[in-house]
Amino acid sequence: MKLIIFSVLLSLCFSLQAQPVKLHGSLSVQNGRLVDMRRNPVALHGMSFGWHCFWPRFYNAGAVATLKNDWDCTVVRAAMGVEPDKGYIKDSAGSVKNIKAVVDAAIQQGIYVIIDFHSHNIKTAEAKIFFTAMAAAYHQYPNIIYEIFNEPDYESWDEVKQYSIDIINTIRAIDSSNIILVGNPHWDQDILLPMNNPITGVSNIMYSLHFYAATHKQFLRDQAETAVKNGLPVFISECAAMEASGDGPINETEWNEWKAWADKNMISWVAWSVSDKNETCSVLQPTASSSGPWKETDIKPAGKLMRTALHTYDANGLLKK
Repeated sequence: MKLIIFSVLLSLCFSLQAQPVKLHGSLSVQNGRLVDMRRNPVALHGMSFGWHCFWPRFYNAGAVATLKNDWDCTVVRAAMGVEPDKGYIKDSAGSVKNIKAVVDAAIQQGIYVIIDFHSHNIKTAEAKIFFTAMAAAYHQYPNIIYEIFNEPDYESWDEVKQYSIDIINTIRAIDSSNIILVGNPHWDQDILLPMNNPITGVSNIMYSLHFYAATHKQFLRDQAETAVKNGLPVFISECAAMEASGDGPINETEWNEWKAWADKNMISWVAWSVSDKNETCSVLQPTASSSGPWKETDIKPAGKLMRTALHTYDANGLLKK
């Protein structure tokens, strides 16, 4: 009997590890840190899909299952292009269909999913419509994380902050608790601006930090360290190991410095991108199946680096011993 009970408990443990959302439940922010339903610190690690309007072929359940089961992703990011052709403004129905395909698959796989309004410009009216629909469809699922502004480029923090307050209020009218990621100027690298002038009066928001390791080195890590030490909740919702253009050689040394910093501070990170563009940061070859699984020959060097990095974590997002 004891052996049977032990086997059942062991099976349950493996099942929970295989389903991060079952293990951690609803996420929240406490004292500047991401915590799970038991208020234990947790870090998520995973991959971002490329712009849906350019690489829609990967927006499917098979690709999500491959990222979860083979790459050990505990989170994926659905990057909805807003302004390009076939993006949300020109094809809202098609865009939402692609995003929902990834979100529904992530829920089925028991992992977290970032719904990313992938724009470089303030589009308040469009964002309100989109996030109203997303919150109405998914507010009951603890899997959901909203990223309301991918990368502000030349907008001021005052402009981004007001936009963010508007969209946060829109989401919170429907979804009272799921995590919301807020961007900041200059492609999510002016992280000290929200540290000095944060959004107040709302809970469970975090601030996005993006880096490309061959371009953004110790200077940006120092700023991020200052922000974290001052209690700003930081989430790396996009990162990679090459230049900010997404191209150029991989800088593995700087990538390892960034990963070590994130691990030390238990900061979540999501790598760019699941696509087959002819550039360094796209992790797949054109030979890769749209729905996975992907052979070694289908995975580019950046993909192999990210998959190896993802394999270093346990179910809590801690480094395996």
